Amino acid sequence: MVAKPLRVCLLLAACVIGAWSAWHLSHLHEEPSEAPTALGPGEYLFCHWNVENFFDDKHDKRNHKADKEYDAWFADHPEIVQLKLKKLTDALLKMNDGKGPDILAICEVETPRAAELLKEALNKRLDAKHHYTHVLMKDLNAGRHIAPAILTRLEVHSEKTRLHGRQQRILEGHIVADGKELIIIASHWTSRIQATSETGREHYGEAIYKVFKEYHHKDPAVDFLVCGDFNDTPHDESVVRFLHSSDDKGAVKPAKAEPLLLNLLAGKDAASGWGTHYYNGKWFIFDQILISAGMCDDVGWKCEVDSVRVFNELYRPGDTKKRPWRFGDENDKGERGYSDHFPVTVKLRVK
Repeated sequence: MVAKPLRVCLLLAACVIGAWSAWHLSHLHEEPSEAPTALGPGEYLFCHWNVENFFDDKHDKRNHKADKEYDAWFADHPEIVQLKLKKLTDALLKMNDGKGPDILAICEVETPRAAELLKEALNKRLDAKHHYTHVLMKDLNAGRHIAPAILTRLEVHSEKTRLHGRQQRILEGHIVADGKELIIIASHWTSRIQATSETGREHYGEAIYKVFKEYHHKDPAVDFLVCGDFNDTPHDESVVRFLHSSDDKGAVKPAKAEPLLLNLLAGKDAASGWGTHYYNGKWFIFDQILISAGMCDDVGWKCEVDSVRVFNELYRPGDTKKRPWRFGDENDKGERGYSDHFPVTVKLRVK
């Protein structure tokens, strides 16, 4: 026979377990209170930014001279990684009423781990309902380990994420809002370091246009956006002839056999607030956004063409030329900036 005090204890324990079980079952299918808000029709800020040699905190045994330098510097100095993350998040959270871009395409990212570190750093400073939920990126060795990545708080079709070209930094991502799909090409074209580099950039234009044309053939009204650091200007051959771009909205029509992409930065004056990169005493518009005809209509995704901006606030205080304030390398002394490129933004809508 069980003693009375023991029976009381067992009864109390059963009550506690029963109450907990009932609560657990009633909450089993609830969404976490911190889950990001589902995003549907509305306005979204898109941003492209070359974030300048953004490496992770691990030794990845890079062989390329420049990669080897940054790989070791970031891995051996965790405070540098944290400073880089702080600078990037400081800049991004100046946008979109403190929420950061809804869709962020970046380049010069060493690894998916680096992109994830940025996502985590942003989320630590954001209300849970504005958290970034997805990173789209593929590890890439294209000479240097500096690849494009896409971060977003919207839904994605991650299984469609892929790279294009042969050792080219061309990333395809698929973003979804209210069931409407936006195809994004984030890219970083051949640099101008070598005298014969024009051919490399022409190949980038060709490769990206081939992808666009395939989608356009299936659906002439496809919502398609191309962005990147092209290392060429909107009027250079690689962009106009090989990427088939135009500054004439009327010429960008879905029914054309050779469809054009509308370049939102074409016709802008680099020296009058539209420059994204400053080199050798001159401004250049290297960072660009182009859209398909499908993004000019009122179905699915729509681009507010006139909202395009160069986010040119990221300069060193006192710099009369207001040039991008670079983060720099191990040899730079003094306070560090953000990147040697300015971001470019535009507003997108989903009907």
